Amino acid sequence: MGTKKETIAKSYKVEISATAIRNIEEITGFIAFINHQPMNAIKVGDAIFKTIDKIALNPYVFRECLEIPTKNHIYRKAVCLSWIIIYKIKGEVIHILGIIHASRKPTKIKKYKNPQF
Repeated sequence: MGTKKETIAKSYKVEISATAIRNIEEITGFIAFINHQPMNAIKVGDAIFKTIDKIALNPYVFRECLEIPTKNHIYRKAVCLSWIIIYKIKGEVIHILGIIHASRKPTKIKKYKNPQF
């Protein structure tokens, strides 16, 4: 019989920038108050935070962010519903930089390179 190997998940600390928090507030606020869909706003907000939790578990699962090219591929993006979550991996810390709608121009992603935390 073979021996079982235990895999220990690497834990990452997640830091959400002020820009990303503002993006989430704008997204859910627009859905709740402009579209008059408060329940849908809650679902979208929950989905975004669940995706952030998935990023924390394994940040390298998601694609590299080609709009912000680097040699060590630290900028990545995760898709959640119609939204793209831009983040940076720096050592044991994941910096959530911002959230943008997938229909926006990809060049708008570059503005998330230097966020405020």
